[in-house]
Parts: sequence; C-alpha cells; structure tokens
Amino acid sequence: MRERIAHQAARIIAEDGLQDYASAKHKAARQIGAPDTHSLPDNDEVERALRDYQAIYQRDEQSVRLRQLRQQALEAMRLLEPFNPYLTGSVLNGTATRHSDIDLQLFTDSAKVVELFLLARRVSYKSGEKHLHFGSEERSIPVFTLLDGPAEINVTVFATEDIRQIPCGHAEKNARAPARQVETLLEEG
Repeated sequence: MRERIAHQAARIIAEDGLQDYASAKHKAARQIGAPDTHSLPDNDEVERALRDYQAIYQRDEQSVRLRQLRQQALEAMRLLEPFNPYLTGSVLNGTATRHSDIDLQLFTDSAKVVELFLLARRVSYKSGEKHLHFGSEERSIPVFTLLDGPAEINVTVFATEDIRQIPCGHAEKNARAPARQVETLLEEG
C-alpha cells in the first residue's frame, strides 16, 4: 500500500503541480481509498517514485525543463553573487516539475540590504517570510520571490552563521550548490 501511495503521490506532484509532499501523500491515500494514513510513505519513497514517473512519462520534457530552470537559477545566482547564493530543492536534485519554482538560499547579515539591492536593479519581487525551526528555536526567515523570469525564484535569506545549520524538518532539502556547481550540472547536460 505504501508503494501505491508513493506512486500516486508522485503522479500528483508531476502532473497536478502539488509541491508539498505531505499534502500529495494524503491526497494520494484518499484517491486510492487507503484507510490508514498513519503508514504513509516517507518523502524519500515519494521522491524515488517521482524520479521513476518522470523517467517513464516525462523523459524528454524533464531534461529540457531542468536545463531551462537551472539556467534561470544560474543567472539569478550571478545577479545575487554578493550574497553567497546556493541552489536547493527540486531544480538541484533533478525532480523539478513543470510547476516548480526555483529555490535559492542567501547568507547575509541583513535582509534589508538584499531588498535594497533588488530595488536598485529594478527586479520585480514580492516579500514575505516563513517560519523555520533551528533546534528548539523557531525563527521567522525573510523570503523574496523574484517575478521577472519564466519560473518564480524563491530567495530565502538566512543569517551568515546559518550556513552551518539545517532547519529542523528540512533534511531532505539540505543539499545546496553554489553557482560553480550549477555551471557543472549545465555542462554535463
């Protein structure tokens, strides 16, 4: 049953654009009539199923999509170079869907400096925040969503010392790549 739910969740993520794995798992369980949602697959199982789904049903589309998203990410990283940008998430790990945003992390001591930087360069954006747990501490972290490209770019602004920490509950998203690594991914195709 876990495997069926994982594969259905993968289809929902790939085709319907639901990016939250927990929501996709619950929706998949409802769709296949699984009565017990206490034994849902973990995110790694869903990610493996998503990779399988994309390899079977979206192979050509997937490689083109990844290249475009990674190129857009690299351009944004070059723009944001003063703030030590890193690519994270599905664009980095190769599971981006046609509905995926690009996720970047910046490390600087002032989110206001990032905002002034964007304003000076006339970059269209919206600002917000998200709440993340670092150990037992919950913190409000600034987020800027860049709106000028084909895909939205979510830029999460962490404090400089946070580069050595991973927010709780984000272990699956702990991989991050600097611009030179994204360049290598693009060169490798």
